[in-house]
This record gives sequence, C-alpha cells and structure tokens, in this order.
Amino acid sequence: MTKDSTSFVIIGASGDLARRKVIPALFSLDCQGLLPDNFRIVGFARSDFTRDKFRTAIAEHLECRYKSGRPSSAQIYSFLEKCFYCRGDYGSKDSFLALDKVLGCLEAKVKANRLYYLAIPPSVFGDVVEALGAAKMVRNPADAQWSRVVIEKPFGYDRESSDLLVKATLRVFDESQIFRIDHYLGKEVVQNLFVLRFANVIFEPVWNNRFIKSVQITWKEPGGIGTRAGYFDESGIIRDVIQNHLLQIMSMIAVEPQEKFDGVSFRLRKHELLRAVSPAALQDMVLGQYQGGERDGKRVPAYQEEPGVKPGSLTPTCAAAVLHVNNKRWEGVPFLIRAGKGMDAHVAEIRIVFRHIEAGPFLPYLGNFTPNELVVRVQPDEEIYLSIINKVPGLEDRLALSKLDLKYATAFAGIIPDAYECLLLEVLKGEQGLFIGAPELEAAWDVLTPVLHKIDAEKIRPEPYPCFSRGPAAMDKLAEKYKTKWVD
Repeated sequence: MTKDSTSFVIIGASGDLARRKVIPALFSLDCQGLLPDNFRIVGFARSDFTRDKFRTAIAEHLECRYKSGRPSSAQIYSFLEKCFYCRGDYGSKDSFLALDKVLGCLEAKVKANRLYYLAIPPSVFGDVVEALGAAKMVRNPADAQWSRVVIEKPFGYDRESSDLLVKATLRVFDESQIFRIDHYLGKEVVQNLFVLRFANVIFEPVWNNRFIKSVQITWKEPGGIGTRAGYFDESGIIRDVIQNHLLQIMSMIAVEPQEKFDGVSFRLRKHELLRAVSPAALQDMVLGQYQGGERDGKRVPAYQEEPGVKPGSLTPTCAAAVLHVNNKRWEGVPFLIRAGKGMDAHVAEIRIVFRHIEAGPFLPYLGNFTPNELVVRVQPDEEIYLSIINKVPGLEDRLALSKLDLKYATAFAGIIPDAYECLLLEVLKGEQGLFIGAPELEAAWDVLTPVLHKIDAEKIRPEPYPCFSRGPAAMDKLAEKYKTKWVD
C-alpha cells in the first residue's frame, strides 16, 4: 500500500472481537498487499498472555479468502512475526506508559502512525481514552504522523451517557481522529444502497411517498445470546441493534440527495435525516422475550435461563417499532423496523413496498397480488430483487408475481470483502464517511432515548414468544395498524 510505518494497537486484544474479526481482517488486507509495508500489531489486554500465547490465540482464526486454499505457512509466519503483546490495566496510566515504551522500541528508527482500536466493553472506553491521554500517546492532528482511534458500538447507553463519552473522547482526540465504527456500514450491500438509488434513473423518481407505501427493515437471528448476558441483559435488543445498525440503514434509505459523493456530505445528509425522525412512541412499539424451545432434538433455554441473566429480567430480546420521517418526501410513509434473537431465521433485509397502481386496464386483476417490492438482502446470501406482476406464458391471460433477481454470488466473480476489512482500510485512508459523527450520534439517540427511559421507568414486561418463531403476536397487530403486514 505505502511505505508509511503504522502501529496497530488493539486494546482488548485477547477478546473474541479482536481475535475473530479485527486481526483476521488485518491479515486479509496484508495478504492483498493493502497494509503499509512497515506495520506491526501490538495487542494490549488484562489477560496474562505471553507473546507466543497471543500468537497462538490469533493464529487459529487467520485465513485469506482471496487465495485458493488456506494461506501458506510462510504468509502466516510473516504476519505473526509482526504481532506483539503487552499486558496492562485499562485505566492505568502506568500500564499505558509501559505500552508506549514497547511501541517506542518497535518503532525505533522510524516515524510511525498509530491506530488505536478499542475492542473493549463500553464500560471501560472512558478509562482507556483518559489513560492514553495521560500517557501522552495521542499526537496533534497537525503532526506529520497521525493518531486515530476506532471505537466500537454501543456508543453509550442513552443520549446523556453518549454525550459524556463524546466529551471524554474529545478531551484526548480531535473529532477528525475519531472513527466510531458500525460494521453494517462496511457491508457491501448496505454501501450499495446509495449507488442503487442515485446511479439508476428508474429509482429516484419513485423514491417518495407518492409511490412508496411503507418500508420494512428486518434483522433476525435464530440463536440466543450465548455468552453475552453480561452486556446484553443491561442493553437489550433496542440498544444493541436498532439504535445503531437499523437506524443507520434507515438513514441510508431515506437520505436526501447530495451534489457530490463524498464522506463529509454523506454524514451531513444522514444527520439531517435522523433529525427529521420523530422520537419513537411506546404505542408504536412491541417488546418481546424468547422462551425455551427445541431444535435438532435439543432443548434451547429461555432467555431467563441463559447463564448470567438476572432473575426476572425484563430485557427485550425482540422489538418492533414504527418510525416516521417528518419531511415532504416521506410524510405518511411508515418505517417498520424489527430486530430479534431467538427467531425463525438468520436474515437482515430491507423491503421497499410500493403502492398499487391507481388506474389502468389491469386494475381489476391486481386484488390478489401484493404490490411491487424492492428487496435488498444484506445477509446471508446477498441479493437484490424487484418483484413485478408478469403475464404467464400461454394462451390464457393469467398474471403472476415474478422476480427480477440479482444474486451477488452468481453476478459477481470476486469475493465480497468482509465489513471489517473495508472499514479498517477507510481508517488507514483517514476517510470518515462510513463512520458515525458526533452530531449524527446525538440525533440517533434522540430518536430512542425518551422511549427507552419510559420502558425502564415503567418496568414494561416484554411479551413472551416461542424460540424459533416469528416473534410476538403483537408485532402483526402493529403492522395492521398501519394497513400493512410483515413479510418473512
């Protein structure tokens, strides 16, 4: 990529996120020659690892999908030779001074950029940022060598905690150095939403309330929370998925056009869109919590039976909401958003539901058909299709619903990049368009903070639903309220 020297400092390096996502993404970029020629990876965590133990822990997850078969032992060895480890406490200035000393030795005779990746629980973000500042490990933005920090969601617990985190980070880093990552923005199909809409003349003219009846955004997983009870039981599905992933997708669908395609304009338009979204209303929400079930002859525990979940927990594992955008383009169009664990499928998709035609010779025949839909499947099996009403070949006049279908796996020969690969490359370039700016973060929390506080204060009990089902029955009633229905 370049001859620049760069140190990747992975804070929380012994955790799953670092070992399964971040470091493997760096390895894939290295295999493609997309990392700086002179780089090193320094893991920092509380775990009592040696350098060899750290290398062993990350080696099992290294693969490069861009070359046939497993990567060669030489590739793996070369990469691991650039991996180091430093043990320390997250809130300790002395620990970070020791880390800085290790980095200084590794960067001897070179002037290195530094990328700090915070793969840690949100509860210690503030401590780490403060310790980095106290150890004077963050360079001035005007310096020749840069310092950048990547912060993983969730960005706070509500608007107030988010603001405090933003302020704490800005005491140490300039906003231009901060990359708040939502990995859904790195997904190829999500990025394509903008191109699909603005590079094709057929979509933008009908992208408004005259032609669109409703928008559905769905995120479902069949599994439970696994080992994440410590985090999930405090946050719930709204904070874990809807506030970030799904609001980001919604903003990309509904955003106003921009004159040029650049990161600054993109973030500004998304911020404007989120500011136009009314705060979520409790009467337009459904909360659910999965019960025990059975799959492949094995019983799956109910949420309240999961290890680490508090007895009698009221944490929702499924939620649906109807949101409204208060502008001329989207007035009257309901945005139906749902997310859940312990459900009947593993899927994330966007469904643009168009209105029926209002006149014409085929109007009498359309009562039995759903209207046209544009569906964007984010995962799994990336796909975009448009449902159309078509004449069935034959001597009779029969109509049928058909698909104009684009399956990524068959349409494109290349391998779809992993989201973390895409986003890490953007950080190296200093491009912030696919990351969350502070104003945008404020606007997203303003949509949900009031209703989250109401749910917590009133101790609202989620509706039980069977594991591996479509979710709470009340979700269907919510959709019916807006004269539509969920499509699975």
